[in-house]
Amino acid sequence: MMRSSRPIATNGSPVNHLIRRCLPMNEDPLIHTLADLVRLNSVNPAFEGGQPEAGIIGYIRSFFEQRGLETSEQEVLPGRPNLIVRLPGRNPRRRLVLEAHVDTVSVKGMTIPPFEPALADGRLYGRGACDNKGGLAAMMHALAWCRQEGLTPPCEVWLAAVVDEEAGFRGVAKLCEGLSAEAAVVAEPTQLRVVIASKGVVRLRIHTLGRSAHSSQPHLGVNAITMMARLIVALEEDVSRLAAQPHPLLGPATASIGLIRGGVQVNTVPDECSIDIDRRLLPGEAAEEIVADYRRIVAAVKSVTPGFEAMVEPPSLIEEPLDTPFHSLPARLAAQILGELKLDPTPASVPFCSDAGKLDRHGVPSILFGPGSIDQAHAAVEYVDCAQVRLAFDFYRRFIERFE
Repeated sequence: MMRSSRPIATNGSPVNHLIRRCLPMNEDPLIHTLADLVRLNSVNPAFEGGQPEAGIIGYIRSFFEQRGLETSEQEVLPGRPNLIVRLPGRNPRRRLVLEAHVDTVSVKGMTIPPFEPALADGRLYGRGACDNKGGLAAMMHALAWCRQEGLTPPCEVWLAAVVDEEAGFRGVAKLCEGLSAEAAVVAEPTQLRVVIASKGVVRLRIHTLGRSAHSSQPHLGVNAITMMARLIVALEEDVSRLAAQPHPLLGPATASIGLIRGGVQVNTVPDECSIDIDRRLLPGEAAEEIVADYRRIVAAVKSVTPGFEAMVEPPSLIEEPLDTPFHSLPARLAAQILGELKLDPTPASVPFCSDAGKLDRHGVPSILFGPGSIDQAHAAVEYVDCAQVRLAFDFYRRFIERFE
């Protein structure tokens, strides 16, 4: 039996006033599927309250097996497989990939029940509704529609439901192993804009090393926190260099120090301090060059600071930027379809990174497209506009029909 929506708890949430106009989800199979996906806890195991994505992968597999579509799994980590769904095409030597991640961020800090999807004023609320289950549901139904209508698309189509996008991008890395495809459409909340450029990211840690001493005799030690303060000043000065070299769509590269740790207690001179840096890459920048830049900054501070010692760790995360030409086949077809749907066909960019960067680097021309806004992703009150989910379904369906 199809289930109807459950109300949002009346706990002071800013969306409580919307509950007056809820509609049953079983009136729309697409939104019903989205609600089912939101009910499934697929918080990435890297976060508090997380668990392996096998549950949601099992739901998607059952959805397609009931419709007679071929499915297979790629083991990424124990209990965390990717799922690939195959729709045969007229030309089996060409392939289109529809890709969506199934994991979400933590529910910590949410002010609505994360796994109790609720409909109000045309929006569906719950963790992952915007990022990324709205786009995933639309892709699922687009493929199912093709099967139901007996459509054989121009080329083979894969729907790849992948794990671990929110923490390590290991799902898409596994997908890329041996993958051959002419294009990929990656579901992300882009407000129904076709995105052809996005920043990448390098995350790394720098340590400053000192010598501990009693705080009553600080001259006997070397304060690692003080040394780090001098390094931070140099790092902030380097940010101005980034601002002078903007990308035409993405603007400048950025760098942010998001974490700092140091010291053991107030009456001890700290012998170690560390910072974690989030460096956003522009197309054309390489992670190896970024690490080398930070090592040069460390060396420059060392040359003018007596007692300064520091170490740059290898990156903990590298994700490539996306830079798909606006005249590429997937970008041109996307623009045509958006024009037909009376939506903005102008190519756009986003500052966040996604699985598309790895696909693009692997040689698969990729675009981002999906319902919802990044402003609602990861939010205390996460939601997606159901009308956008329906339009995304129409976009994906037309893309499948016409990509060759």
